[in-house]
Amino acid sequence: MGIDGVKGIGDMKIAEIRNLSYSYRENCGQKKAVSNVSFDIDEGECLGLIGESGSGKSTIGSLIGNFLTGYEGSIHLMSNEKELTDMSKKERHDLYRDIQVVFQNPWQSFPPNMCVGEGIAEGIRYYSRGLASDQKKLKEKVLETMHLVGLSASYYQKKCRELSGGECQRAAIGRAIIRSPRLLICDEVTSALDVSIQAQVVNLMKDIQAETQCAYLFIAHDLSMVKYISDRIGVLHLGYMVESGTKEEIFSHPVHPYTKSLLSAIPHPNPVVEKHRVALTYNYATSGIDYAKGTEHSVGGTHTVLATDEEFDAWTK
Repeated sequence: MGIDGVKGIGDMKIAEIRNLSYSYRENCGQKKAVSNVSFDIDEGECLGLIGESGSGKSTIGSLIGNFLTGYEGSIHLMSNEKELTDMSKKERHDLYRDIQVVFQNPWQSFPPNMCVGEGIAEGIRYYSRGLASDQKKLKEKVLETMHLVGLSASYYQKKCRELSGGECQRAAIGRAIIRSPRLLICDEVTSALDVSIQAQVVNLMKDIQAETQCAYLFIAHDLSMVKYISDRIGVLHLGYMVESGTKEEIFSHPVHPYTKSLLSAIPHPNPVVEKHRVALTYNYATSGIDYAKGTEHSVGGTHTVLATDEEFDAWTK
């Protein structure tokens, strides 16, 4: 199932994923986590991946982030002609200078007794030894990055354990962007934060993207958050990309029954409308749908849905 980039955001393909499949070992067998997923990410855009737990979102992020190996299909990054698994260790090391990951739990990014400034500086030491050896320039770069993520210079010497969740996530984002990556993989970056802090972090990420043109792979289960930050959206269920398109196409004209059920669960801000909102149910086991038999069908524009010919005709008539 494919999802192609929207023209006009950036000419360079930051990621080209084709027919990606991955299975975990489970007991005496294997469990398919990702099945034949394809998509592109263009320079400066945000692709959001949504779906319930177990849909394969984080597995895809881990595969692109090089935390998991042994996949089928292909991963090409930064318009590199070589597929990821064909690269030497040095080539992968150089490639991942431009790719960073921000995880769900910000406290996992730093030792508790590490100072904030030191923690952010860790993001550059491994790859930029020249700058890392110049302590004055390194500190200037750290302070510049702290300002960008909304942390004042007074936080430089603070212990990471003294930070709130929102402050710690800002520091984690700072460590990720200090090297000016071209792709940032954001895996449930707001789910461990209070609702009031979530909006601050997502607004920060939008501001950073506008300033740096960094591409995002934004993985989340919060549909409203994904709609707010993403240019395009891929809907995952049981490892399959069941629907994809621009956020306007997905939220205004959902086609797949699973997508419709997800969107119908979003609370409406208007209490009168919310009172009459009907949440749709979707049970794959009893739906009669077999994802393995589906193929990509074009709804129009960049909008595609995984379906058999009969299902597509029934859903779009």
